[in-house]
Amino acid sequence: MSAFAAQYARALADVVADARLDPLQVERQVGDFAAVFAGSRELREALLNPSLSARQRIGVLDAVCGKLGAEPQVRNFMAVLSEHGRLGSLDEILQQYKRETNRRLGVREAEVVTARKLDDRERGEMERHVAALAGGEVRATFRQDASLIGGARIRMGSTVYDGSVRGRLERLRERLAAN
Repeated sequence: MSAFAAQYARALADVVADARLDPLQVERQVGDFAAVFAGSRELREALLNPSLSARQRIGVLDAVCGKLGAEPQVRNFMAVLSEHGRLGSLDEILQQYKRETNRRLGVREAEVVTARKLDDRERGEMERHVAALAGGEVRATFRQDASLIGGARIRMGSTVYDGSVRGRLERLRERLAAN
């Protein structure tokens, strides 16, 4: 994790707060731009090409941001990243922006690992349980790991709640070995 990514993320969060924009909408717009940037070799070559003038690169940025319906502040942010040669780190900056936004909104991040894929209803139910554990709003990311056998493992910051079958078996093995 780069220190500069956190600085750019905080700067974007400050601009969003000052302009009273919806931080989640800005996150989606930056994410949309990042997806287009990652998915188009031609766009990456154009925006990362030092032989193109700054004006030409900004023209490309304007066209892409216009098609995506990005806020002017998002377009300006992309222009700053381009000018400072940081577009290649956009995914990392976006992750830091998500963390910064969550911190400012009082939302805790949680990683939920389950033995099987959950449907939308089960994910919603799991998020409600995790929010109750956290004592507030939670933004959960879900991952699947069949080695858990059953149940789930939840990580919020440095705290891990292990309700998986594998975790229970490991704790039982430790107790038996201790006796």
